[in-house]
Amino acid sequence: MKIIDEMLHLALLTTEQHRQVSEWIAQAATPDDILRMPAPLWQAVERASAAMGIDDDLMRPPSLDAGDRFDD
Repeated sequence: MKIIDEMLHLALLTTEQHRQVSEWIAQAATPDDILRMPAPLWQAVERASAAMGIDDDLMRPPSLDAGDRFDD
């Protein structure tokens, strides 16, 4: 839900789209239920995701120094 909220904050989703997507996700019992979201809502989320570069982030290989290192 944080990403959906950020999409609203960045004006990538309208208030109504944000409400509808949030309600759809909240009522979904499984990931498959989320995938049944109506096409117009999916398209809005896809456009917002593209504008935020989310797909690019997911496709980027991990950094070589991102292993099991902890800086405590």
